Amino acid sequence: MPVNVLMPQMGESIAEGTIVRWFKQEGDTVSKDEALLEISTDKVDAEVPAPASGVLAKIVHGPGATVPVETVIAMIAGSGEVAAAPAPAAAAAPPAPVQRPAPAPAAGTTAATPAGSAPVVPPAPPPASEAALLQQRSSPLVRRIADEHGVDLAQVPGTGAQGRVTKEDITAFIERRKAAPAPPPPVRAAAAPSTALSSGATLAPAGPFTGEQLREPMSIMRQKIAEHMVASRRTSPHVHTVFEADMSRVVALLHSQKDAFLAQHSLKLTYTPFFLAAAIEALKAFPVVNASLDGNEIVYHRHVNLGVAVALPHGLIVPVIRRAEELSFIGLQSAVTDLAARARNKQLKPEDVGGSTFSVTNPGPYGGLFGLPIINQPNVAILSTGGIQRRPVVVTDEIGREAIAIRDMAYLALSFDHRLVDGATADQFMAALKSVLEKAEFDLL
Repeated sequence: MPVNVLMPQMGESIAEGTIVRWFKQEGDTVSKDEALLEISTDKVDAEVPAPASGVLAKIVHGPGATVPVETVIAMIAGSGEVAAAPAPAAAAAPPAPVQRPAPAPAAGTTAATPAGSAPVVPPAPPPASEAALLQQRSSPLVRRIADEHGVDLAQVPGTGAQGRVTKEDITAFIERRKAAPAPPPPVRAAAAPSTALSSGATLAPAGPFTGEQLREPMSIMRQKIAEHMVASRRTSPHVHTVFEADMSRVVALLHSQKDAFLAQHSLKLTYTPFFLAAAIEALKAFPVVNASLDGNEIVYHRHVNLGVAVALPHGLIVPVIRRAEELSFIGLQSAVTDLAARARNKQLKPEDVGGSTFSVTNPGPYGGLFGLPIINQPNVAILSTGGIQRRPVVVTDEIGREAIAIRDMAYLALSFDHRLVDGATADQFMAALKSVLEKAEFDLL
């Protein structure tokens, strides 16, 4: 019996999901637990694994289709059924695959096929657009490598099954391009930012301009981000406060301990857990900043669930470190590394992105002094950490003498909901956070 692929239930409150792309085409061999398609919901983008091994006999709903959970979206035939499954479609209407592509360039057109007629309807044709074909003949890892290096996948010969571009194909192509003079095709990549910042959340047109404008539909993730941000501005009266912190001791600590930290814990030491640890201490002192509002009630939370913003090439997601106050410094670094990796690989679950009580975003690595972010509802505050920059400042010694010194400085900004948090409380919270960072009494081992 064929195995049905269902739209998964990605959380109790999720009623439907949108198909972003299929990684396999009809007729492709699939292995159990192999990434089969990518979906997007209100909570998270995720890759759906194949429930069984076999052949992808039919795709019922195509890219762009939004379907309820537990709906059949595809069928996988077992090895013994491969020969028999396609036969009815071929006998019923041999010319159908030739005639149907013309009216089917729009995403999700296969969604109109009634579920009950699935066994007798001819298989849907391959996607008509070159972009859709490239999505199906490459993995998310390959596409990410291509984006980072400004490579047009149409120029990369694929050696995998059915011309699929493998990781080895893309890396070999990049190495050949480095060794040889730049050919004309990479001109398209030159228009994109050439710095390391292009590997962050930088959107760009998917195709070339044919006129003065190029219109593309917003992705599901971008639509949800837009909805949440507008709703947050409408819900919370935003106020902002900015502090400056001397990060010199943190910088010295990181550089002196990073090699030992990596050797002992197999983790790269970053600045993020320093900011998170400082935020946790300040939240313990000012629990109202870790609270939320439910109508006219203040909801205080026993635990600190930290939302940490992760920039993706196509948007922004905020996975959550639960019970962060119970974690050691090593635990915080491990949690940050794990969540960031799973976010970029689309392996987060709905429970990974919900239930935060306070959020932190870090635009500093991109060169900004500080940001004034929008509050992540239902939180009442969000911390933005700016870049650490060396500059001259006035310092005072223990007996009050002043001097000019070169220090590692960073701006810290707090956006807070004035319905619950007053300016005095916000500033006291920030002063406590600043004090923890400047003392730098962190246990890294």
